Amino acid sequence: MAMVTLSLEAMATRFELVVYGDGPERARAGAEEALEEVARVERQLSRYRTDSDVARLNRHAAERPVPVEPRLFRLLERCVELSVATDGAFDVTVGPLVRVWRTAAAAGARPDASTLASARACVGTALVELDPEAYAVRYRVPGVELDFGAYGKGYAVERAIDVLRENGVTSALMHGGTSSVYGLGTPPGDLGWRVALAAPLGDSPEPVKAPRATGNRFSSPILLRDQGLSVSAADGSSFEEDGVVYGHVLDPRLAEPVCHALATAVVGPSPATCEALSTALMVNGAEWLEVMRNCFSEYQGIVS
Repeated sequence: MAMVTLSLEAMATRFELVVYGDGPERARAGAEEALEEVARVERQLSRYRTDSDVARLNRHAAERPVPVEPRLFRLLERCVELSVATDGAFDVTVGPLVRVWRTAAAAGARPDASTLASARACVGTALVELDPEAYAVRYRVPGVELDFGAYGKGYAVERAIDVLRENGVTSALMHGGTSSVYGLGTPPGDLGWRVALAAPLGDSPEPVKAPRATGNRFSSPILLRDQGLSVSAADGSSFEEDGVVYGHVLDPRLAEPVCHALATAVVGPSPATCEALSTALMVNGAEWLEVMRNCFSEYQGIVS
């Protein structure tokens, strides 16, 4: 069986793909089409590309309803559902807060209260009006900004895997920046795709046939088979002021960086949903695990 490996720089990170197929030409063709889909998703969702659909929404949706393609409209509906289900811990309207805290990190100083209050007033999925008949989006107040930083990589991986399936691929592993992963089928001669988790999330040396959460650990390496994995961590872009460390994961409700956990991980069928839920776990903390298990029975999560 032929193995093909390809990579792509997109969404400010590196996507890597391993595909097994009956012939190298067919495997490569499927892999290339999957990475083209990742590039398409970036062109649609990036708030930093002036020609993206999201940038167009952020420019004009406070002035008038903006039509979008049906797939993007359904994505937004799903993100609103996830925001409600996570008590607002996951929120794609977090853009104004991301902007404020990114500026603060560059300056090495906490934003002032009025700046935070102004940004917070523009955050919340209730401020996004979705018209399912016209597939149109409108912002209820000026200043709303969509930001898919906690969903986009997982969604890009998910779309790429869909393309692989459409091309008849049954064995592949893909990741976006190592934090969003999907294992399609199994590699030749194994039970699943082995993905190791570093401490504090997973340090057991024995692999298992399926992901299993035990206390604050996943058995590692995890064997993914038609499942996604997302990891969120507090050790990304951060700064310290007066002995307080401010991380890059934000609580949209409080307009503040979170401090409940060092890292979280979620395993389940949708890599996009995994990414949203791992973010929500970072924001809500370990006490939200039981709620997640009740609302998302196909997903397992850990907090450390």
